[in-house]
Amino acid sequence: MLFSQNLKAQDWKYDLDEALALAKEKDQKIVLFFTGSDWCPPCIKLERNLLSSEEFAAFTHQKYVWLRADFPRRKKNKISQEQKNKNKELAKRYNKKKQFPAILILNKEGVVLGATGYRSDLDVQGYISLLTSFDSFGH
Repeated sequence: MLFSQNLKAQDWKYDLDEALALAKEKDQKIVLFFTGSDWCPPCIKLERNLLSSEEFAAFTHQKYVWLRADFPRRKKNKISQEQKNKNKELAKRYNKKKQFPAILILNKEGVVLGATGYRSDLDVQGYISLLTSFDSFGH
């Protein structure tokens, strides 16, 4: 893959309205990632083994707007009160059971098309297939 060095990791958004506006503008879906980045071992594994992989970045680069809702617990990873409030609102709307990690695919209107979490049985290709399978919903 010659173009892989031009790819960057996910360009995370942290605001639902911004993500929805971008998804509509680009005619893309949204990946909403609920994580406990500093206390949730499966979240950390998912980020390290999947989200930061070049193969996954290449797949997602043109396809999705990335929205992140992080719920860190350690002081050094503290997020602003404004961001905490946004994340709480996202959780109220999309993750009432507070499951971590959670990956949801939303259409550009904010409707959930599919959801998954950490799956030790899936490699990068497996996640790509799973997320792609959600694309057929909501068309």
